[in-house]
Amino acid sequence: MSDKQPMPACVALLGRQDEPTDGVRDYCELLSQAFARRGMQLEILALRWEIHGWRKAVAELWKASRRWKKQIVMLQYTALMWSRRGFPVGGLAVLTILKIRGVRLCVVFHDAGYAPTRGMLRQLRVAFQNFTIRATFRAAEIPVLTVPASQLDWLSRRSHRAVFIPVGANFPPAAVRRRDSLPEIPTIAVFGVTGGAHAETEAEAIAYILSQTAAAMPRIRLNVFGRGALEAENALRSRLAGKNVEITVEGVLPADEVRGRLCHADVLLFVRGQVSSRRGSAIAGIACGLPVAGYRGPETAAPITKAGVMLVENGNQDELARALAQILSDAKLYAELCQRSAIIAERDFSWGAIASKFAEAFSSADLQSGFDRSGNSAAQRTENVLK
Repeated sequence: MSDKQPMPACVALLGRQDEPTDGVRDYCELLSQAFARRGMQLEILALRWEIHGWRKAVAELWKASRRWKKQIVMLQYTALMWSRRGFPVGGLAVLTILKIRGVRLCVVFHDAGYAPTRGMLRQLRVAFQNFTIRATFRAAEIPVLTVPASQLDWLSRRSHRAVFIPVGANFPPAAVRRRDSLPEIPTIAVFGVTGGAHAETEAEAIAYILSQTAAAMPRIRLNVFGRGALEAENALRSRLAGKNVEITVEGVLPADEVRGRLCHADVLLFVRGQVSSRRGSAIAGIACGLPVAGYRGPETAAPITKAGVMLVENGNQDELARALAQILSDAKLYAELCQRSAIIAERDFSWGAIASKFAEAFSSADLQSGFDRSGNSAAQRTENVLK
């Protein structure tokens, strides 16, 4: 970035890139596009320390940040974005540099906290992660949570400072398909499967739920796609053999094709833990106007609960199968759930709505600090941001 170029209004700062897909990186790209539609600028800078090493990454940040004084820097935070094994020491180093440079720090917390676990090393890791997330929250001028503060137990104090902004679907916006009725053979979409050691267990859960649902229906289709789907294919096909279920399994797809698969489906089944406002793969179904059948948990709250969702206790496969069958057999309920998803998608999960919430948060911070990088009065700044 040349010294002669004007400094962008905001910088989104990322660390290690996840493979084969990176939801946080996609989030920043789509947020940048939404900012641009509002006349705002968001530049994305990735510190690829996993490739170049921490010494070079820190040097790059130190050089780039010398012109960031009093600029908004949106640090994207997950523990594994800033560490290899879950000890985010690198994240604290990045935080220190940003504070030295005097940036206006906005931290977007894509992690919702870290659960207790067994084993000395794992307990130490969780303790350090929780220390880091609290320290980062305290350091942020604008702390942005992707789950409501009321659902997070690590925010016992100063939670009033938090700004809640849910994530959106990781594909460009498009018109929501209107659904008034179910086809003769409904399609159930599963977007993403937890890979590795969890792939077979999750496939077993999907197969069991589909088997129970299929028993009450003449015929259904299952379309599984996205990260981890191919790893689960064999288990899915073997466990659903002889059932009245047509199976299609695809791997990682481009964003437009993901949206296309969801728009042509009739319901989204989500079994990768609890449905919440930070789970982009669940929100993708809502963004396409789909009913969502899944699990609820401690993170589950409005606006998720206002969308067209039917959620059951986490891990209760029988209840989830019954919920899915109810969605597919009750035409009035189905139409109502579709309508609710479409309304909430536009109001809370569209990229335009998300960009507006960031603009409001930045404006509010300007009013509180009395600072305006353009030299305008606070009132003028508010008017400009919210136009």
